[in-house]
Amino acid sequence: MLGGCVKAADRPGAAGGRLDVVAGFYPFAFLAERIGGSHVQVRNLTKPGAEPHDLELTPSQVAAVGLADLAIYEKGLQPLVDSAVAQEKPKAALDAATVVHLENHGDLGEGDSRSDDPHIWLDPVDFAKVGDAVSAKLQQVDPAHAADYRANQAALDADLKSLDADYRAGLAQCQRKAIVTSHAAFGYLAERYGLTQVPIAGLSPDDEPSASHLAKIQDLIKTEGVTTVFFETLASPKTAQTLAADTGTKAAVLDPIEGVQDPSKQDYLSVMRDNLAALRSALGCA
Repeated sequence: MLGGCVKAADRPGAAGGRLDVVAGFYPFAFLAERIGGSHVQVRNLTKPGAEPHDLELTPSQVAAVGLADLAIYEKGLQPLVDSAVAQEKPKAALDAATVVHLENHGDLGEGDSRSDDPHIWLDPVDFAKVGDAVSAKLQQVDPAHAADYRANQAALDADLKSLDADYRAGLAQCQRKAIVTSHAAFGYLAERYGLTQVPIAGLSPDDEPSASHLAKIQDLIKTEGVTTVFFETLASPKTAQTLAADTGTKAAVLDPIEGVQDPSKQDYLSVMRDNLAALRSALGCA
């Protein structure tokens, strides 16, 4: 209702001649900024350092969705964003789940075995597909700058292709394949590069693992020779660190890139390369 009461001229982006883009959380904001460049003003609905799965929108954020020229989100990942897009009706919207087919990555040990995995951005190949869809939407909404969007899209595609090549080469010859992670965020990455994800929690980092599930992971760590238990930056590391201590393994960060602490110092590409270095070390890659 608030969005419908504000004139187009009053939109934050309209005053500067830029498109208003809202993104559900960091990876989609990254795409919008890289592809939109100087022609867009991007608002990330999830603040830096916040966990996106539990996002609660303020009234001003809901209004911003209605005022947006483009909203980028993934249906099912952030239910309140889904509701805001459906109710406020931005000028255009892109649901990333319609671009990349969501997959079920099997039994995660804690009741998520029939759930679709939303973490598509951790596969650079799939992420590039979402980027191409963002570019197409921007060209549709703002055809006057279509050539710039295509050029920025091509540059980003090249960066993601290079990242994919680095992962393929870097993980081609490793002593181990199993990665023990805080939650089941790395299914697409594991599938792409021939790894086996062993998550402590399910698809949400807030899921509490059972004692029997933790016992199974402890056994796997011993039988597979796992050297590292990965925790993450935005969720509590306590369970992962305790598991590492109990099994005599190392605890290290593997970032699901659901947000970055300081966007001025790191971005999707740099964090993905930090992840690659962490994986190579943990897996004993040549």
